[in-house]
Amino acid sequence: MSLPKSKLTSQNQIAIPLEIRRKLGLVPGSFLEWDEDAGIVFVRKVVRFSSEDIHQAVFAKRPIPHSLKKLKGAIRKHGHRKHAHP
Repeated sequence: MSLPKSKLTSQNQIAIPLEIRRKLGLVPGSFLEWDEDAGIVFVRKVVRFSSEDIHQAVFAKRPIPHSLKKLKGAIRKHGHRKHAHP
């Protein structure tokens, strides 16, 4: 069985094979992180929120009881601010 392949275009773009996109859950707008070590290139999906991001969004100043709806809203708002594009 051969490995999935991509071709680099003249504009330095690549297409990610469908099976890899599905395995990683990639959708348009997803971010990938690239690393190289001794000639081997590693590509991984960027995780949107770390546990620290969520903790800071929920407990920014002092713990106050909130409804689940309010907590989800705070997480969403923090994510939009953190990942906003200029």
